[in-house]
Amino acid sequence: MATTDKTESTARAAWLRKELNRHGYAYHVLDAPTIPDAEYDKLFRELQALEEAHPELVRDDSPTQRVGGAPLGQFEQVTHTVPMLSLGNGFEDEDIVAFDRRVREGLEDKGLPPGEEVEYSTELKFDGLAINLRYEDGLLVQAATRGDGATGENVTANIRTVYDIPLRLHTEHPPKVVDIRGEVLMFKADFAKMNARQRDAGLKEFANPRNAAAGSLRQLDSRVTAQRALRFFAYGIGSLEGAAMPATHSDLLDWYGTLGVNVCKERAIVRGADGLLSFFRQIGQKRPHLPYEIDGVVYKVNRLEQQATLGFVSRAPRFALAHKFPAEEAMTLLLGIEVQVGRTGAITPVARLAPVFVGGVTVTNATLHNEDEVRRKDIRIGDTVIVRRAGDVIPEVLGCVAEMRPADAAEFVMPTVCPICGSAIVRTEDEAVARCSGGWVKCSAQRKGSLLHFVSRRAMDVEGLGDQLVEQLVDKNVVTTAADLYSKLDLTSLATLDRMAEKSAQNVLKALEKSKTTTLARFIYALGIRHVGESTAKELARHFGNLDAVLHASEAQLLEVADIGPVVAQSLKAYFADPLNVELVAQLRAAGIVWPEQESENRPKPLLGKTFVLTGTLPNLTRDQAAQMIEEQGGKVSGSVSKKTSYVVAGEEAGSKLAKAEELGVPVLDEHGLHRLLADVRTDVTH
Repeated sequence: MATTDKTESTARAAWLRKELNRHGYAYHVLDAPTIPDAEYDKLFRELQALEEAHPELVRDDSPTQRVGGAPLGQFEQVTHTVPMLSLGNGFEDEDIVAFDRRVREGLEDKGLPPGEEVEYSTELKFDGLAINLRYEDGLLVQAATRGDGATGENVTANIRTVYDIPLRLHTEHPPKVVDIRGEVLMFKADFAKMNARQRDAGLKEFANPRNAAAGSLRQLDSRVTAQRALRFFAYGIGSLEGAAMPATHSDLLDWYGTLGVNVCKERAIVRGADGLLSFFRQIGQKRPHLPYEIDGVVYKVNRLEQQATLGFVSRAPRFALAHKFPAEEAMTLLLGIEVQVGRTGAITPVARLAPVFVGGVTVTNATLHNEDEVRRKDIRIGDTVIVRRAGDVIPEVLGCVAEMRPADAAEFVMPTVCPICGSAIVRTEDEAVARCSGGWVKCSAQRKGSLLHFVSRRAMDVEGLGDQLVEQLVDKNVVTTAADLYSKLDLTSLATLDRMAEKSAQNVLKALEKSKTTTLARFIYALGIRHVGESTAKELARHFGNLDAVLHASEAQLLEVADIGPVVAQSLKAYFADPLNVELVAQLRAAGIVWPEQESENRPKPLLGKTFVLTGTLPNLTRDQAAQMIEEQGGKVSGSVSKKTSYVVAGEEAGSKLAKAEELGVPVLDEHGLHRLLADVRTDVTH
């Protein structure tokens, strides 16, 4: 090695060790990460490469020689009987193919027939906190965090507050000792509820469910932990005494299930690299719909004797690998902040970013939500910021890296006039959102947003009228209101628009004609009344039965409708008190939009008070059709399963909701069962 190269490599390795240790401490000990996981992984891989190329640079204090971070001083320290090692990471398909090849080569030396594919157990990589649960004679006696892999923190009192961790194993013949390893995490819905409580109490919000779970488990007061909805999934084992070790990893997880220990159902047994990659892609598609956060999947050689044959390297097993999804968080520069105007006039600050690859796509814009959020997060133009993108969710700026702030970073100033129409921007005392006061009459941005909402699938469902077409219709003054869609559009007017062939124009006109026959609930929802979502629109239609009754309802009458409170009632009254809105409704009805109407609904609702959850693909019904049938009988359709769920209606590929229903003992119906239930309740009503 040349002297200059050696000096540079030595200095770079020292800097990387210092940075990684600093960020590792913030992540593992303080539960306050300073950089995204992807950025940490990049620095870690660089240090690994340097040390592999120059072994003399390896130091005992290198992050490559350890796992996790030091335990917190406030907790008693626990020495793990079997070290809790972390996994090596794979990021590309090539990494997985190479992993499978290394496994086969390692096993062929011990008798695996050449060309035979290895059997793997595949599961999810949870984004939570690793825990070791020690049971002696079936009783939970100790729970410890991973810590530095050899020594962790005693969090037994807090773990006892996690309801899905059994205090005693469900067996008459427990092993003398078993260390059950797994992940403590917080589900997305519980995380949202907890942050809402934090906001209401004026307390700091958690950045993500992982931080929330770690922070909750490391509370010195276990009563605080008990108020947090923590969950546990088992995925591994440490010591085992007084019982035979299962033959495979999948058998181990099945055994845990018989002991009353929670095990994730999203797992499979596959063969070879193709099987591993197929599982990875399947989970990638499911990921946005899972109730918890994951950042990848884990592959383990299934047979435990083969795991023992393969053994370990210094910090990770050779028989397992974590295959990470594309980074959902990344750092980039905030180049500027602009504002967008929504269909209700809401002014949303939008971050203009130096392009950054995150969550599988290149991101250049991200939402900042509102002015208060910008102030709370202390985000300034010129900052290095952390951007998050999960699934199809709009990218958002989580916060800034304050230590990297330049001297000339500038604070954001909310404009006083709408950038689209020049109307004043106003903000009431009881709202976090500022709004353009121009309304859809003056503001083309609100006009476009209102029209796009009106034609959307769950509203009037006009196929073919997308963003680009609506934008042209508004910009060229072809259409001003939703009523104009029916009265002013014809082949001639549509033909003047860019990229609009005659066939496409005919399809749009056919879709408009088809949309004229709808339901009252869809029509109310399509109007885009503030605070009136799809569910509220359905309740209004069900309660009043016809539109005129809604139009003339008093605030007191509106408050009688299920799920409607003072804010929604006032919004409805204000909307129908505006002559422009009343005229719009009259024009839409005159254009031929019709729906079945009836007198105010007084008929019995046999499913009133019953909650249904739909999951999977039904043979003959769409989700919307099944929901409508349930709601017509007074039932409510929810998106998540809980103890209060009355029925789960499950089709093919039902997934985690079905598993949750079975776990809670919620009755499960197939499509035939749903039809039978509806027929029975109708019969009961008529008798």
